[in-house]
Amino acid sequence: MSAVPSLGEFEEAARGLERVISHTPTLPSRALSDILGESVVLKMENLQRTGSFKIRGAAYRLSKLTAEERARGVVAASAGNHAQGVALAAQALGIPATIFMPLGVPVPKLLATRGYGAEVVLEGETVATSLRLAAEFAERTGAVMIHPFDHRDVVIGQGTLGLELIADAPDVDTILVGIGGGGLIAGVAAAAKAAAARAGRTVRVIGVQAENAAAMPLSLAEGHPVEIETHPTIADGILVAKPGAVPFEIIKDLVDEVVTVTDDDIARAILILLEQAKVVVEPAGAVGVAAILAGKVSGTGKTMAVLSGGNIDPLLLQRVVSHGLAASGRYLTIRIPLPDRPGQLARVSELVSQAGANVMEVMHTRHGQGLQISEVILQMSIETRGAEHTELTLDTLRQAGYDPMVVPD
Repeated sequence: MSAVPSLGEFEEAARGLERVISHTPTLPSRALSDILGESVVLKMENLQRTGSFKIRGAAYRLSKLTAEERARGVVAASAGNHAQGVALAAQALGIPATIFMPLGVPVPKLLATRGYGAEVVLEGETVATSLRLAAEFAERTGAVMIHPFDHRDVVIGQGTLGLELIADAPDVDTILVGIGGGGLIAGVAAAAKAAAARAGRTVRVIGVQAENAAAMPLSLAEGHPVEIETHPTIADGILVAKPGAVPFEIIKDLVDEVVTVTDDDIARAILILLEQAKVVVEPAGAVGVAAILAGKVSGTGKTMAVLSGGNIDPLLLQRVVSHGLAASGRYLTIRIPLPDRPGQLARVSELVSQAGANVMEVMHTRHGQGLQISEVILQMSIETRGAEHTELTLDTLRQAGYDPMVVPD
């Protein structure tokens, strides 16, 4: 059997999933088109059932289980999206499901997984620990392990998204897809390239990883999956230390390029999607847009960014928006030492107003390390219109004799 599934296999999977998944919209983005200098469209998989593409692979994998395997039940490990996909698919098929999730998993994802009828076990600090515990559970009980990305049926299920991409935008030239373990991009690359070739066209597929969890570039250089030491990233949905062996065999032949983006890039992407496209996207789902904003893709022709998920904790969203504003030069916090005499706070506020900036929050204290007895510290959070306006505001304060220090975000 070829490592790369055939177009017929993807089409068979798509037919089988018609009653389970939604055909999500594909919408143009004028703002991103202006930035890239090419037509940009967004595949809104964040609007998929369970809020992400994961339902595709999970549902197809479960549909291929034998009656004996279904009776044994299934087990999975996930920080959220795969958990929800397995739970919903198992509920639809009447299969008992146990899901291991790490401690600290976002509450909305935890509640949604339980809401789909799965038994959730919260244990361990990372998804890697949850995967180990799930594998031990499978060995102990006989439950079928449903891996989030390293299985051929999962790759085929995820690849049904690739068929939709070509059906929605037959003239697309480049597709941007996030990479965690590799199941989504492997399926999309195989299905989209096969569907485009049947129509006499070619399409480029570019993978995007979070800089702090970028195992794929090294793995491609070495020619086999390599495990790396990851670092914290807001894109927890693609925080994977080692690509799956099954998807890697497809990726190394069919994915044209892999780029990385920073958390600042991702935060800016979430912000522009909120403001310009009016959609909520989780960090892992916004990395394609982040690559456009960071200048990591160019000269690509009509470009599609896959918004692969929308399951973001509202508390994280609040922090990400603040971080995105700061990364875009539109929000900053400054500290200014002031002489302890009346009118100083009013004077600084007046100068900020003259510069056209907006004061969001103020803290005024006489207590602080290194302060003279006649000094106070003013900490002020300010909204500006961008990097140039920020510098104008700071210069206005400096010209008036103040020494503002920008507090790191």
